[in-house]
Amino acid sequence: MGLLDKLSGWLGLKKKEVNVLCLGLDNSGKTTIINQLKPANVSSIPTIGFNIEKFKTSSIRHVGPRKYRNLWEHYYKDSHAIIFVIDSGDKLRMVVAKEELDTLLNHEDMRDKKIPVLFFANKMDLQDAMSSNKVTQMLCLESIKDKPWHICASNAIRGEGLQEGLDWLQGKFKVCQ
Repeated sequence: MGLLDKLSGWLGLKKKEVNVLCLGLDNSGKTTIINQLKPANVSSIPTIGFNIEKFKTSSIRHVGPRKYRNLWEHYYKDSHAIIFVIDSGDKLRMVVAKEELDTLLNHEDMRDKKIPVLFFANKMDLQDAMSSNKVTQMLCLESIKDKPWHICASNAIRGEGLQEGLDWLQGKFKVCQ
């Protein structure tokens, strides 16, 4: 590391690159959220199969699989944060979302990590969407004691709630630096 790198780090001018996994059940809105967060000149289509996207939003680099849950664990070691997207209108699959979340949080590569977890209670525009409080209850988020977490109501199509979540996540990285 050169002198200028050290100086910029001490002054807080150097941006730390972090890997954020964006996970959730299929059709929860991950691709739409990723598209909202990406720079305007980068786009993707709904995921069929397994995709990895890398892009930067201020000092946060988003990376990760958005489908094929059995492959998620290959990215846990290098992750600095998780964005977990929930379809707030899909009451029937809330149990599956909870099971996947529990599997994620109890995985050997994640269990002892104190990384932040941001939940997007997505699709709030749907008539039958559950509130973020109800999603919190259904997923038993209050039981997560070893990781900072936050839930945001979101409508990924309009971009609503996304900036609030990213601001919280960015704040967690500033505390860690």
